[in-house]
Amino acid sequence: MKSIQNSVATAVSRCCRLGAGVVAGTVLLTGVSQAAELRLSHQWSTKDIRHKVAQIVADEVAAADVDLEITIFPSKSLFPPREQYKPLSRGQLDMVVLPLSYAGGQQPAYNLTLMPGLVKNHDHAARLNESPFMERIEGIMAEDDVMVLVHGYLAGGFAGKDKCITSPEDVAGLQTRAAGKAFEQMLASAGASIASMASSEIYNAMQTGVLDAANTSSSSFVSYRLYEQVKCYTPAGDVALWFMYQPLLMNKSTFDGLSEAQQSALMAASAKAEAFYLAEAKKEDAASVEVFKEAGVEIAEMSPEAFQAWRDVAQASSYAAFVEDLPDGQALLDMALAVE
Repeated sequence: MKSIQNSVATAVSRCCRLGAGVVAGTVLLTGVSQAAELRLSHQWSTKDIRHKVAQIVADEVAAADVDLEITIFPSKSLFPPREQYKPLSRGQLDMVVLPLSYAGGQQPAYNLTLMPGLVKNHDHAARLNESPFMERIEGIMAEDDVMVLVHGYLAGGFAGKDKCITSPEDVAGLQTRAAGKAFEQMLASAGASIASMASSEIYNAMQTGVLDAANTSSSSFVSYRLYEQVKCYTPAGDVALWFMYQPLLMNKSTFDGLSEAQQSALMAASAKAEAFYLAEAKKEDAASVEVFKEAGVEIAEMSPEAFQAWRDVAQASSYAAFVEDLPDGQALLDMALAVE
């Protein structure tokens, strides 16, 4: 029996391991326990909140002692950031933490998860996660053999090199970097000139005078030390324009191939990670404010009236473009806007 098990183990180690289902199914042929190893990919460092979310799931599953191991591949060490959804949907990757809008090319509906003004604050984001809108998004994922384990949104704000950015009129004539196509459409409609670049390039662009203002996540504002280049910071507060859905996803067939005990452990771990994700996302916004204050940067606040003014601009630009690109786009947009 031991030689058979060794042969199976050798065969499993040599195969390309297209998901846990392959591993579990092979081991079951020997009559031994349904051990499985899952591979989880993401693009961030091990200090990032999204890695910590993944680590909680891995640690909790390990502690449950259900013969299930999750190996995390951080810092885009397994797949390039924007090339993770397809292998996930094909079962070549088991789990991923991913900005869902990265897969907007495969599923245009996902572009709605990075849309200006659609999410007002973190509590609103949590309600969206439990809404018919998210059920529809998850239904689209299911068509690709993908499921959500952990919901999560991260927020962001604006920063101006020479002035505060709170209302649409504040960006008129400014060379501005936006996070995502929909934000570029909105800012251009408000009179800004758009400079497309990665968030890692904002610092140098401001330093050399190429960029007047920027829109990105709270964590990027801090990690890229943008407080050294700007006069004013408008963080995510009671209302914020920039929210990006970045869930922990899993291949559904891989999940279905796990034992009932393994599935239960995974879901319990995911629930704990989701609560952490929401709490820490709020803390990141607050922490960014303190960093900018300590650097002597002026802190501005976006009023509910300014938020609505931005949303009006977005409705005539970003929202209209989304609806035009997707046959049922208006219905999906209405579902999202219906969440109070």
